[in-house]
Amino acid sequence: MGSPEDQAYRLLTEHCNGFMVSQVLFAACELGVFDLLAEAPGPLASAEVAARLASSPRGTEQLLDACVSLKLLHVDVRRGEAVYGNTELASTYLARTGPRSQQNMVLYMARTTYACWGHLAGAVREGRNQYLKAFGAPAEQLFTAIYRSEAEQLLFMRGLQEVWSVCGGSVLAAFDLSPFPLICDLGGCSGALAKECVALYPACHVTVFDIPEVVQMAEKHFSFAGEERISFREGDFFKDPLPHADLYILARVLHDWGDEKCSQLLARIHHACKAGGGVLVIESLLDADGRGPLTTQLYSLNMLVQTEGRERTAAQYRALLAPAGFPRVQCRRTGGTYDAVLARK
Repeated sequence: MGSPEDQAYRLLTEHCNGFMVSQVLFAACELGVFDLLAEAPGPLASAEVAARLASSPRGTEQLLDACVSLKLLHVDVRRGEAVYGNTELASTYLARTGPRSQQNMVLYMARTTYACWGHLAGAVREGRNQYLKAFGAPAEQLFTAIYRSEAEQLLFMRGLQEVWSVCGGSVLAAFDLSPFPLICDLGGCSGALAKECVALYPACHVTVFDIPEVVQMAEKHFSFAGEERISFREGDFFKDPLPHADLYILARVLHDWGDEKCSQLLARIHHACKAGGGVLVIESLLDADGRGPLTTQLYSLNMLVQTEGRERTAAQYRALLAPAGFPRVQCRRTGGTYDAVLARK
């Protein structure tokens, strides 16, 4: 175990090395390590992996062994030679063909989020996002960096699709939404959460409302063949008329904005919402004292470096919702990454 001083130093070292762990994961995804091993008929030696990826033998072996230590790969020794294969975690979440692949979100974090986090100290000093330093994009235009090219926009949209393929069912089932036949998913991006919604509630119809470039990308790259209960509508939810609905979904939306803009949006929703309707807020909830869970605290810092917003406690969401005309507020933790807040008009 070592002395308390040794244990403290080991903990400090682990914290300092955290960014290296992230980069091992990011590099392996970018190089295609998990995809290659998923497609191979069996485990591969590091030299063969290097040859197929056109990467250096030395660097490839070091990266593979680091992935073994992180439990992303497993290694066996056959006839004196180490051969590597994906663990179940990598096969499920990191290979492109995995049943719950998160590869696009990992690559988005590697290319966009990580660059902003390099300026965390500046974000804390200035209290604003770091797009200008990271990408030369105006700090006031939150999605300029995310949508800086069609490829990056598509990566982000596919990443969100992956997130909701894993987390969507639990947050949509946190409350019984069957009393709301007409649903509007504001900022619904590719329609991934809408698909989860219509699968769970067969009697509902979902309108995905998002800015024109997102809707056009969704219709171009994401399949909705045979799904007549999902429709798309272009617009800016801060400026344009909102579709009338029984329930409005705000999934990973309010955390992008400060309290004033959240209040403006919620007031607009209240005006458009049908009598007896409501709003479903899907976010990662902080504990009552704001000092946990750690993942949500990190997400909140991410909102600092990438947006105008923050993660909030259940009480803070109540304080936003009640004055906007949604006084009956229920909060449910799902046990997963995202939680649900249902507020009735």
